[in-house]
Amino acid sequence: MAQATISHFRHLIRTLNYVVSTHAAEELDDDNLSILDLENIVLTGQISERQRDAQTREVKCVVSGFTLDGTTAEAVVKIGFTGKLVVITFYLC
Repeated sequence: MAQATISHFRHLIRTLNYVVSTHAAEELDDDNLSILDLENIVLTGQISERQRDAQTREVKCVVSGFTLDGTTAEAVVKIGFTGKLVVITFYLC
């Protein structure tokens, strides 16, 4: 698989080709944030780290960006088997 890029992630967000895990949705709710905040993190952010799962060898990326009110936050994402962006988790920095 080609290496994931922030421009590809942004394209998937803009075209609504993404899914949000239950865990990430709960984290957004816990921080009183919306899906628009999550989208903004990817649209304003950069890939700050790439991680490879030791067992599955899947690559995940940490995207550092900003919520709508300018708070720094990070989202952990990957490209799923269907080609959609999968948001694994999210947290405020």
